[in-house]
Amino acid sequence: MILAIFIVFSLLSSSYASVQDFCVGDLSGPEGPAGFSCKKAASVTVKDFVYSGLGVAGNTTNIIKAAVTPAFAAQFPGVNGLGISMARLDLAPGGVIPFHTHPGASEVLVVIQGTICAGFVSSANKVFFQTLKKGDIMVFPQGLLHFQINGGGSPALAFVSFSSPFPGLQILDYALFGNDLPSDIIEMTTFLDAAQVKKLKGVLGGTN
Repeated sequence: MILAIFIVFSLLSSSYASVQDFCVGDLSGPEGPAGFSCKKAASVTVKDFVYSGLGVAGNTTNIIKAAVTPAFAAQFPGVNGLGISMARLDLAPGGVIPFHTHPGASEVLVVIQGTICAGFVSSANKVFFQTLKKGDIMVFPQGLLHFQINGGGSPALAFVSFSSPFPGLQILDYALFGNDLPSDIIEMTTFLDAAQVKKLKGVLGGTN
């Protein structure tokens, strides 16, 4: 009986101690696996909970004709510790967000303007893709490879939300061809020939 009472009071006290309204990120400190340390409560203001960076279109004059503007904890300290974040996705005609993955979060995309062909590949290699129009929403499960392509002749705009303030990002093409991994290893692991690997490394900035 005494042990049971002790356990109950321990649980109550620990749950009370863990309750915290927020943990605004202290960007002056290091970023760890769990995020930023908490800013002192006395220095928190309403500006920490408001972010205006998603109101301006990103620069799509690049190789993929697309831009992603994040509102993660590093840009929006108020989401630190809350398990959420957002980003803006701009796609010029012909724009594409290549196959990529977010190791730390699931993603929800809502199309605001234009049409976007989007999809993901399951761990069983089953493909799920759809052309999305204004107002359509699609979800991408955590860690799975997915993509977005402008499906029309005019600029497309979407907003995405994540189930983490630190969703992480790894773009497959850059992971393979935008680094110094020896070309012969890439050829063996991708079944591409030397000329193709050399071309892709040249386009994406890889060496070796």
